[in-house]
Amino acid sequence: MQDDSAQLMIACIPRLRRYARALIGDRTGADDLVQDTMERGWSRMSSWRSGSDMRAWLFGIMHNLHIDQVRRPSITTVELGDETPMPSIHAPQADRMQLRDMESALKTLPAEQREILLLVALEEMTYEEVSATLGIPVGTVMSRLSRARERLRAQMEGQTVASPLKVVK
Repeated sequence: MQDDSAQLMIACIPRLRRYARALIGDRTGADDLVQDTMERGWSRMSSWRSGSDMRAWLFGIMHNLHIDQVRRPSITTVELGDETPMPSIHAPQADRMQLRDMESALKTLPAEQREILLLVALEEMTYEEVSATLGIPVGTVMSRLSRARERLRAQMEGQTVASPLKVVK
């Protein structure tokens, strides 16, 4: 009996291919769908009622497999050749360490430089808005921001910065 079922399945392959190509429009994808259909039909042969239409049963399986494939999110792949450059993989640990270093460097800035740097860089305020917010001249905002950026850059590069300004008593 199982030999007859196998012969009936094999006889359905040309029609399954034709239907799969109409569904998908791609020969490779259609062949994959037919293969999946045949595999699923073979593994569930016990659910096919002997004497019923094998073709209709297999078409039902194919239809359900196709619906599942359409619903499943897919990722488009591209075949890579020998000359295709491989993308570099960026480790997230390095990002966390860099953020931690940035946070530490920000804490070492004088408060008046840190607040201006954060207002301009983080809050995206203009120099005029920062000036009005803090009640200081625009020139002071620009000079403090410049010193804060320079000091932060040096600290992130592992250098120490001595202030060019002298303390006058």
